[in-house]
Amino acid sequence: MKRKNYSKAFKSQAVSLILTEAHPVRFVSKQLDVHENTLYRWVSEYEKYGERAFPGHGSREFISQQEVKRLSKENEKLREELELLKKFQVFLKQKQR
Repeated sequence: MKRKNYSKAFKSQAVSLILTEAHPVRFVSKQLDVHENTLYRWVSEYEKYGERAFPGHGSREFISQQEVKRLSKENEKLREELELLKKFQVFLKQKQR
């Protein structure tokens, strides 16, 4: 089953219905056909990050995890390159003599 993607505007409006207009989460969930737990997560994310919540199509935590994963891969690659350079440094010093 494919995961649904919601726009930032949709998420913001759903959170607004809950926080500003004081509609119960269960009511908003049924009206928008979004699981209650998803709405609770959106509300907590909005309360934590405010207007910076919901970047792109993912949650802020997911994007942060992806960034950490990307940086870890880059870090590992750079470590490997550094080790390789250290090994070749010995040969370069011998040629200079």
